Amino acid sequence: MTKPLESFQSRSFRFACAIVRLYLKLAARPSFPMHLARQLLRAGTSVGANLEEAKAGQTRRDTAAKFSIALKEARETRYWLRLMEATELVAPALIADLMQESHELISMLTAARRKLNSSYHG
Repeated sequence: MTKPLESFQSRSFRFACAIVRLYLKLAARPSFPMHLARQLLRAGTSVGANLEEAKAGQTRRDTAAKFSIALKEARETRYWLRLMEATELVAPALIADLMQESHELISMLTAARRKLNSSYHG
């Protein structure tokens, strides 16, 4: 029996929760550059917020625009995670699941945006 697909909103909400938990761990480190932690928090929680807004899109173009913003925020989140790992601010094991989920969200949002855009361009 196959498991039903999880909605974008549900998946991005779980992602945001994991980002908040990571942020709290990072904030507890006195020497951690809080600017980076705040950037990660802002971008990582914005993905789901934009997908929630997309549900109320008045037109398909409006919905596509929100998906585009969510995709940009997912890419930015992945950037901050990569930067923190590359500069050894976080252990790879601490963010491995978030890196994987950000990659999957980016792939799904890219496909969804492409489909939304093609439906009103052609």
